[in-house]
Amino acid sequence: MQRRMLTKEEEAASGDVEVRKEDQDKINGFSRLHQREQALMEELKTKQKDKEDLEEVTNELELADEDDKFPYKIGDTFVSLPLIEVQELLASSVKRIDKNVSDAENQLSEIRDEMQELKVALYARFGRNINLET
Repeated sequence: MQRRMLTKEEEAASGDVEVRKEDQDKINGFSRLHQREQALMEELKTKQKDKEDLEEVTNELELADEDDKFPYKIGDTFVSLPLIEVQELLASSVKRIDKNVSDAENQLSEIRDEMQELKVALYARFGRNINLET
């Protein structure tokens, strides 16, 4: 494979830009935010799946007999509870998950805003010499 030499114009255009401490701090900050973004997206996916599962169980219980008792998991133990209590517990679990999802989505939005600010600053400084696309 033959290596092509850069012309003086191409070399000047590529511009070896010195990476200052503040630049490295921004790059590291972007990396941390990206990792947090990925973790939050996984957490959101899990919470949404949990919510779907709870809603499915709630729908199944609508067909159940009110006089029966149903196993409900509390911690590591299953407790037999009347239908109305199980439905109330499921409803409160869905509300809690909804709040957690909303909080996670807000955090994700804030993280993405910070990442965008860092991208703008870093691309302004380094141009095509840096790749922050995730």
